[in-house]
Amino acid sequence: MVGAARYGVVATLMDSLLHDVRNPLNALAIHLEVLSEKLKAETGQVPASQEKNLKAMREQIQRVDGILRQFSEFIVHRPGTPGEADLSEAATRALGVLAHEGRKRRVQVQVAVEAGVRVRLADTSELGFFLTQALLRAFRRADGGGAVRVRVRAEGDSAVLEVEDTGAPVESQPDVVAALELRCAQLGVEALLRAGQCRLVFPRA
Repeated sequence: MVGAARYGVVATLMDSLLHDVRNPLNALAIHLEVLSEKLKAETGQVPASQEKNLKAMREQIQRVDGILRQFSEFIVHRPGTPGEADLSEAATRALGVLAHEGRKRRVQVQVAVEAGVRVRLADTSELGFFLTQALLRAFRRADGGGAVRVRVRAEGDSAVLEVEDTGAPVESQPDVVAALELRCAQLGVEALLRAGQCRLVFPRA
């Protein structure tokens, strides 16, 4: 109960944090453009040597903003509505969000994502939960140079997500498995979870 209560406040705190971080990012972007205008001076152009630096700063601001957007989509839960979602796109974005985790654990990631695989869910916002939980479980199991294979494909009326790892044959994260199985049962997603394999089968849109 205590763990659930703590998890319940994460969304609110994280939403506020992301908002507070993005405000100075926006301010930086505005001041950068003001600086650019001042550097143009009488010629109407920024000197080439300084334009390179300005471009690099713009790109880094956009990169951080993009990371925050992706992080917010996957970490901050906002109750969704029934509908369709792109599993292929969501899987690609989830892999991007968790890329650092994979590098930190020296995991070799193999990806085979079929484009345009869409799913139907009673709560489309939960797709991020399924992906992050499945991927994090695999990364932790493969910690220290193991391999993780991620596949997304259409199978008839179903859309399939498979995450396989080379971790130990004994399940090391029963709590994660239990949480995934519970949410899958609640949303009508077929789940097969055992050591080294996570296979989620969604109704295909």
